[in-house]
Amino acid sequence: MAMTGGGVKLVHPPCFHHRRKTTSWTEQPTRLPISAALSKQGHRFLTSVATTDDPATTARLIRKFVASSSKSVALDAISHLVAPINTSFSRLSPLAFPLYYEINKASWFNWNAKLIADVIASLYNHQRFNEAQTLISEVETKLGSKERDICNFYCNLMDSHSKHQSKQGILDSYERIKQLPSHSSSIYLKKRSYESIIGCLSVINLPNQAESLMVEMKDKGLKASIFEYRSISYAYGRLGLFEDMKRVIALMENEGFELDLIMSNMVLSSLGLHNELMEMASWLKRMKTSKILFSIRTYNSVLNHCPTIMSIVEHPKEMKPISLEELLKNLKDEESSVIQELVDPLVLGESMELTSLELKLDLHGMHLGSAYLILLQWFDDLRIRYGTKNDGIPNKVTVVCGVGKHSVVRGESPVKELVKEMMRQMKSPLKIDRKNVGCFVAHGKVFMNWLCQSFHT
Repeated sequence: MAMTGGGVKLVHPPCFHHRRKTTSWTEQPTRLPISAALSKQGHRFLTSVATTDDPATTARLIRKFVASSSKSVALDAISHLVAPINTSFSRLSPLAFPLYYEINKASWFNWNAKLIADVIASLYNHQRFNEAQTLISEVETKLGSKERDICNFYCNLMDSHSKHQSKQGILDSYERIKQLPSHSSSIYLKKRSYESIIGCLSVINLPNQAESLMVEMKDKGLKASIFEYRSISYAYGRLGLFEDMKRVIALMENEGFELDLIMSNMVLSSLGLHNELMEMASWLKRMKTSKILFSIRTYNSVLNHCPTIMSIVEHPKEMKPISLEELLKNLKDEESSVIQELVDPLVLGESMELTSLELKLDLHGMHLGSAYLILLQWFDDLRIRYGTKNDGIPNKVTVVCGVGKHSVVRGESPVKELVKEMMRQMKSPLKIDRKNVGCFVAHGKVFMNWLCQSFHT
């Protein structure tokens, strides 16, 4: 984006309907928590056990639920109990222990290391260490001397602990798994063990120890993957140790791994955590020089740490909807520099689809700051595109926000509330669709007339 004559010049996306494949959750070193809806049967079961304090009644309800449930319903219920997110049933998480034992008796159940690891990690999270140790002992007895299976179980367990940010759980598992590489001749087992340990030590912000293990790994003739470099450099960045972060990135590049979007977004997030706005602007320039295309996650990583933007979107009723040009004028120099480097027509373009019947802007995956900035970009782009002509306007305009299925509070979409407040204050013809409450819709020409009249061109 370039500034010309005190204004903002936006370059049109090359094609509305083209969507560049966006990067998935793997831009972060840990997995995202479960977000699927709880089944109706599972919800009834958890509601019933939540209303009793009698152990015998609880045990009977668990037996009845497993006996009457399909495999998918029963596993869905326990997965919600062990998920590392706060839900209305979080206080019932310790019930995962007896529920797992009952599920384990079912004829359809196939033992798997990941599920039992999730249960153990959940027990650790609630300081139910005796129950957790009971399950660990049973696993070790079951697997015996099968070192690959033992390795996979402990790697799964460390990963589950990392989702709960359980330092004690990770360190306890580390004491067991670190013995495996030195006592095994299996290259697979050695690499799997080191990858898991390094990744999890990085999650709990012990990058020095993680880097020492990577050096040890190399000394044993094992090549580190890009995962280890990302994990360690991101941990240094979160701690504000930016020289170490950059040093590890340089080591990564020396090993032949290219700086990519995933690593860049991690760097931006780390810099933002420590209010290093000018460094963020510099890194965005570096991404452009390296031809690393921005993504919605890039927008999220940057805008979550821009104080003025966040103040605007967190208090929408006090917000004065403005144009992108006016926004830049109202930002402090450092934040303005970041936004000018960030605004990218390709990111806007991949969020839009245009046919003769409909123009759609999809805000899925965007945090509040990103949704706000993308809307301002969108308004500017449409005014430039349609401001001087009245042909080619689609019949319908749609803004997709979602209904909050993946929100912290299910059913309450912060992005939808932000858009609703913006549209209300701006007296926009975009209204909530009666057929789909996760969308705002308007007639194309009515919307374009409003847009061009509402903003001075």
